[in-house]
Amino acid sequence: MKILVTGGAGYIGSTTAKALEDAGHVPVILDSLLSGPLTFVRDRIFYEGDIADRELLRRIVEEHPDLDATIHMAARIVVPESVEKPYEYYRDNVAKSLELFDQLVTLGKPRVLFSSSASLYAIKDDFEVTEGDPLAPTSPYARTKRMIEEVLQDMAVATDLRAIILRYFNPIGSDPDLESGIYAKEPTHVLGQLVMAARGQKDSFTVTGTDHPTRDGTGIRDYIHVWDLARAHVRAVERFDDVLSEVGGPSVVINVGRGDGVTVRELVEAFERVFGHDVPITEAPPRPGDSVGAFANVDLSRRLLDWQTELSIDEAIASALAWADRRQEVLGYE
Repeated sequence: MKILVTGGAGYIGSTTAKALEDAGHVPVILDSLLSGPLTFVRDRIFYEGDIADRELLRRIVEEHPDLDATIHMAARIVVPESVEKPYEYYRDNVAKSLELFDQLVTLGKPRVLFSSSASLYAIKDDFEVTEGDPLAPTSPYARTKRMIEEVLQDMAVATDLRAIILRYFNPIGSDPDLESGIYAKEPTHVLGQLVMAARGQKDSFTVTGTDHPTRDGTGIRDYIHVWDLARAHVRAVERFDDVLSEVGGPSVVINVGRGDGVTVRELVEAFERVFGHDVPITEAPPRPGDSVGAFANVDLSRRLLDWQTELSIDEAIASALAWADRRQEVLGYE
């Protein structure tokens, strides 16, 4: 198969492109390089540009008429920034996605696999969420993901567009060969922050929020190795038509996680175990837009995608630490 990957120069996008290649498929990368580094594209087919550039999309399809599907990952993703810059988030994530989807339908390429987010879910007492549970996104970032889901669902009813929506939980780690990983100089991801504190690049790791209604007061998340997440995309594009046939509709939402909840304190304990040393910790209130969290019920992904996670949190932490040692070589900075 040949798959268009928007945002394919990013952390998850580049890892997914590699997983597609490992499975014998050909990724075609479309990325504006607003944040993702060019080096992550490697020697893949690459178009630098905007997802809302209809003429560029037309050229891509003309040059690759055998495209089977689009994995749409391009997005702004930093929760606190979305609180500060809502216009940019709604413009880039929602308005530009509208142009992308409409042009894909016009060009006869209606299969879309969309990267959504578990941050959409409302808080539940037991924190385990199924795809049908209530939604209550708490940040502009999360609300953009909800809006795009609704756009896809409505367009799938009205047009030839077909959509599989993957609600990501919390990807951590790096690809198995350490060719890509977290690239931000100061990552906002929790594991990136832990790595920086462990390596002395920060004075301490900050636990944001310590009085949540969880077992130890810190936020709860479902941390999934990014390579497992990438493999889920491969399964979804390979089984695209079969999945929609099985659910009997033009679109479907599927959780993608490990299926268990880990608090921030528990993640710190796991990190220190793998790292072999304590990490200095400070505590602070929750950041703007932060949610208590949730973990995935993964029954649907097992049934529809014939997929489940294979890698442990400890393995993800080890790969993140190994990537931190290699970042300077790949990106030119630590």
